[in-house]
Amino acid sequence: MGDPAQLRYIVVEGPIGAGKTSLAQRLGRHLGAQLLLEQPEANPFLERFYRDRKRYALPTQLCFLLQRAAQIAELGQLDLFRRQVITDFLLDKDALFARLTLSDEELKLYRTIHAQIAPHAPAPDLVIYLQAKAETLAERVARRSNPIEAGISESYLRALAESYAAFFHQYDAAPVLIVNSEHLNPISRDQDLQLLLERIQAMRGRREYFNLGS
Repeated sequence: MGDPAQLRYIVVEGPIGAGKTSLAQRLGRHLGAQLLLEQPEANPFLERFYRDRKRYALPTQLCFLLQRAAQIAELGQLDLFRRQVITDFLLDKDALFARLTLSDEELKLYRTIHAQIAPHAPAPDLVIYLQAKAETLAERVARRSNPIEAGISESYLRALAESYAAFFHQYDAAPVLIVNSEHLNPISRDQDLQLLLERIQAMRGRREYFNLGS
C-alpha cells in the first residue's frame, strides 16, 4: 500500500459506535489531512428515526442523501493531488441503510431519487472498515450519552453490523482494510495508532484484515 501520508483519499467506515468519526479525526490530525465528516446533528429527522424507524426512515435517508451529495460535490472541488482528504462516510453504503430501513415502496422511490441526484464520487485510495460486536457498539453508544442516539436499540445495532459485514464482503471498488476494533484503540493509544499505520503501509492486497488479539 505504501506510506499512508501518500494516500490522497481515505475513507473510515463502520456502524454506529465503531469509532469511525473519532478515528478519521485522529488520522486527520496525525497526517495533516483535510477532514470531510458526516453531520448527523444537521439531520432533523435522525432522533425521531431512532425512536420510530418505520415512520421516519424515508425522510431521514433522503436528508442524508442530500447532505452527502453536497459533500461529494465539495470533495470534487478539492485538489486531491495537493492535500490529503479523510472522510467518515462512503456514499456507496447508502444502499445498505436503504435496504435495512425502508419498505419496498419507499425503497423504489429512494432508488429513483438516488439515481437522479447522487453524484459520482471518486474511488478512495483506501477504506478502513471498523468492526465490533453489537454488544460493544451498544456499550460505546451508551457511554457517549448523545441525546440523538438515546432511542438506538441493540437489536438495530446488531442488524446494522450484519448489514455492514455483508456490504463489505461484496465491496470491491477500493482497497479495504477490515479492522477488528474490539481490542484496538488508535483513537486514545498512540501505540495502537502506530500499529494501524504500519499495517496500512504493509498492505499488499485489495482486501486485508487487522485483528489485534486481547
